[in-house]
Amino acid sequence: MEKIVFKDLPSTETPINATNLNKIQNNVEKEINKVLASNAGSHNSIYRGKDITDLFYNGTLSQQISSGTFDDIFIGDYIVGQNSGRKYLVADINYRLGTGDTECTTNHILMIPEKLITNVKMNDTDTTNGGYYGSKMHSTNLNNFKTIIQNDFGASHILTHRIALTNTTTNGKPSKWEWYDSTADLMTECMVFGHSGWEINGYNYGADNTQVALFRLDKSKIVARTEAGVRSWYFLRDIYSATLFCGVSTNGNSWTYGASYDGNIRPAFLIY
Repeated sequence: MEKIVFKDLPSTETPINATNLNKIQNNVEKEINKVLASNAGSHNSIYRGKDITDLFYNGTLSQQISSGTFDDIFIGDYIVGQNSGRKYLVADINYRLGTGDTECTTNHILMIPEKLITNVKMNDTDTTNGGYYGSKMHSTNLNNFKTIIQNDFGASHILTHRIALTNTTTNGKPSKWEWYDSTADLMTECMVFGHSGWEINGYNYGADNTQVALFRLDKSKIVARTEAGVRSWYFLRDIYSATLFCGVSTNGNSWTYGASYDGNIRPAFLIY
């Protein structure tokens, strides 16, 4: 392994301030990048939590995503939307690469909003008929969020791709799914927790059957808050019964909620 040499460190007599702390951080990152493989796997294994907003809007990140190096992108990093001011977290890198009935071959980053989108129902009544795909959430209630992310990132940077969504229930249980185009959709229990909590049924999650890197590296990010800073629960797209969808509780547990509840959501989407 190449030896890492940290240059330009302040001497013990140099006062620590914002300027030389920034110099130290930049040097450390440069040295680490010398020995870190430039690919999705290595960058999916490191949590950083750095603001990379400027790098996205000046085109640097798009070049690195396209090339598959992801040099300045790590889990927990975030981009602030240019119109909404909303903070979006890097949750995984190339999460859906290779999946789909039409294979996803485009390098990408899976993003989720840090804060919850509030007052959103799955359906007007407590029913899961038609599955997640047939829900009002999918057909109508997500449209406002899709517009927000298009305005924040630009429509050309939102990757349309194929995911498997439930479209039929039998006796309150998901019994069929198909592949559909997706720009933004709710996460599954597996994406959040790494396993099914309330309903072990492959129709619920399709290819979204592994935990995203963000929650694996920092489990505290499973818990979410509203824009007002209030800790709250949010819907997932898994179906539990004829009336209940799965979700993440206020305290981070897997839980279930009536389809007609005024709930919260935290949709996932891909940028490139």
